Amino acid sequence: MVMTNQPGRPLKHPSECESEEELAELTATAMDRAACGYAHHLYWRKDFQRLARLKKLEQVEQDRIFNELVVSCVVLLMLVHEAPDLRVDEDMKPHMQRIKEALPGAHLNELREMGVKEQHLRDWGELIRLRHEEYAKDRHEVRAAGMELASGDGALDPEDLREIQLMLPLHTVAIGCHDHVVRGESKGRDELFKLILNALGKFYVEFRVRLEGGKITPLDRARVGTRRFFRSLGKK
Repeated sequence: MVMTNQPGRPLKHPSECESEEELAELTATAMDRAACGYAHHLYWRKDFQRLARLKKLEQVEQDRIFNELVVSCVVLLMLVHEAPDLRVDEDMKPHMQRIKEALPGAHLNELREMGVKEQHLRDWGELIRLRHEEYAKDRHEVRAAGMELASGDGALDPEDLREIQLMLPLHTVAIGCHDHVVRGESKGRDELFKLILNALGKFYVEFRVRLEGGKITPLDRARVGTRRFFRSLGKK
């Protein structure tokens, strides 16, 4: 684990990039730094430290939890870039795909520059791959659960379906991240889940709004879906 929030090497200006691939790698590096910085901030929050019971854990377990927060933020960015409802122009979608594909490598390059050994870099690459595959697969179950919660006794309208789809990357990653942090022992850990969901939600909304050019209205409406998600915890 690299317990630092210090910036890496200065990044070149986008105008200096000579190819679309180089621009995607530059953008992915900037996004990775933002993701790592946010995970670092979340890890050191006093309420997270308390609810995750970090003081009772060995250092290796604390490191594992930190790594889960980092990989969750990175994979969340990957899922946003491949979201079918991402509101960007059609001619920008290939660029979104290139950024998504560049994110794992950008993270490994940042770690490499920090002096992380190749063996650990391979472990990191494998962790990102596994979590991306896991959360991409889990989206189907999370969508189904969201539709069930939102429908109640009535039929879903198109707006309900849009809200569920919009927040799907966030809900999927938050559920998975919490499960890995507590090693599947989730009984009595609802407050930790709410904190993770709320914290990742702020990161997700801010990032997606910027990616979509400041179109925030649907995300504002989708917050209603997240509040509904919170309320559902009390019914289980």
